[in-house]
Amino acid sequence: MNKTSSFGGRNRPWGILLPLQALGLVALGTLNAAAAEREHVDKSQYTLFNPTPREYLREMSTDRPDLTESAFTVDAGHFQIEMDAVNYSRDDEGSIRSEAFSFATINLKAGLCNRADLQVVVESYNYVCIRDRNTDQKEQHNGFGDITTRVKVNLWGNDGGTTALAVMPFAKFPSNQDDLGNDAVEGGIIFPFAAELPAGWGLGAMTEVDFMEDADGSGHHPEFINTIAFGHDIIGNLAGYVEFFSLVSTDDNAPWIGSVGIGFTYGLTANIRLDAGLNLGVTSSADDLNPFCGISWRF
Repeated sequence: MNKTSSFGGRNRPWGILLPLQALGLVALGTLNAAAAEREHVDKSQYTLFNPTPREYLREMSTDRPDLTESAFTVDAGHFQIEMDAVNYSRDDEGSIRSEAFSFATINLKAGLCNRADLQVVVESYNYVCIRDRNTDQKEQHNGFGDITTRVKVNLWGNDGGTTALAVMPFAKFPSNQDDLGNDAVEGGIIFPFAAELPAGWGLGAMTEVDFMEDADGSGHHPEFINTIAFGHDIIGNLAGYVEFFSLVSTDDNAPWIGSVGIGFTYGLTANIRLDAGLNLGVTSSADDLNPFCGISWRF
């Protein structure tokens, strides 16, 4: 499911409670986060052209596989590739079945300084098929998708402390082929949060505000995304997570979209990680099924 799909349901309490939970954790962690980070090596002198030495690299953190973005950036002067090998989604509404495949969607990251990285998301190849199962009529689209640029700035917690917070503005540029998207420039801002919990659990939460084109093309409207995820190591380099996702749109008659997800990551090395997961729609407007797998590589 695309995080920028339109939906509504503004009377749903879940979309309000999730950011309040995250903000509560932010308030609790703010007091000790700055002090804990000062205990680590000062990496403020490192830049894109003066890379952070490998012995000072923080643990690799990725914005995948869950829908909750990471609060941590790529170290200065280093690069990271995060890629969907394959991503499939299916949605049934009455006799209409919509299926979508994407292959090799890539997020290219470059560490600009110790607290910021630049990201370019490229939708390499998308395929969409909409079929009426009563008449067997099909509508198919395929080709290159849109390009999104993002800048993530970590506000605290990159190199120490029990909490972390970042801000990430982004813009989407219409580069799609064969009507795989609209022709509008869209954008927004994301606030990813992370916290260490007792018993080895980790929490990730995110509040996002998007400015999307109206369904009738007459203007733009805001959409609000909230997520919360809980992760834990399982055995060795294998870890897992569960996640809850909510999207509310202010566009006319747009329904609320909600989903739950489960996934796993496996670290082949300190710089290479495999992942796989499954998102399931809990509202009729969400994709029914969304399995995926991918890989991340830091260098």
